[in-house]
Amino acid sequence: MELPVYKLIINPDDETGVEFVSLVTNPAIERDFQYFNKQTSPIRFSIQSEEKRIISGAAMIADLPIYRYDEIRGEYYVVFDKETIFEIAKKWARGDKYDAVNIHHDKAVKGLSLFESFIVDRERGIMPPKGYEEVADGSWFLSYIVNDDEIWTRVKEGEFKGFSVEGMFDFQESTEDKIANAMVSKLKRILEKWNGKN
Repeated sequence: MELPVYKLIINPDDETGVEFVSLVTNPAIERDFQYFNKQTSPIRFSIQSEEKRIISGAAMIADLPIYRYDEIRGEYYVVFDKETIFEIAKKWARGDKYDAVNIHHDKAVKGLSLFESFIVDRERGIMPPKGYEEVADGSWFLSYIVNDDEIWTRVKEGEFKGFSVEGMFDFQESTEDKIANAMVSKLKRILEKWNGKN
């Protein structure tokens, strides 16, 4: 059975959008961030300077299906397209969320400073970093300077391997979903009328 895929969107005029960037062990996008340190992994950057303490990676990858499960929908995938990611990053910047970082979607921390934020756009010459060459245009990357000694130690020890965005998003129904929901609503109204007569 193929699982349904839902597009997630935001509204520029309500509370939807990214509130925090979280440091996590298992990022939903299944891609670890890279950090400037002595590492030999082929997707890591080579060391620039131990003092730089920069972690870089994907916050959101355009059109990447992300597995989800909830009590209402069961199993499904969600995706963010490049237009939505652009709107999310724009709203995040306008809301001055640059240093809004937490750990494992729980404890907010103050020990990181945003160093750079960019969206891949090959036509404009904004290329993905080394190790992410295959990501779609519209993917969003972030880099933070880690000022906190304890957090930097936890990064080096491998506890934090990537970013995960945290926020509120709306589900955009496909045409098929809208038709199915309209049919269900119509059937409910018919049954309510029929039950009212008996």
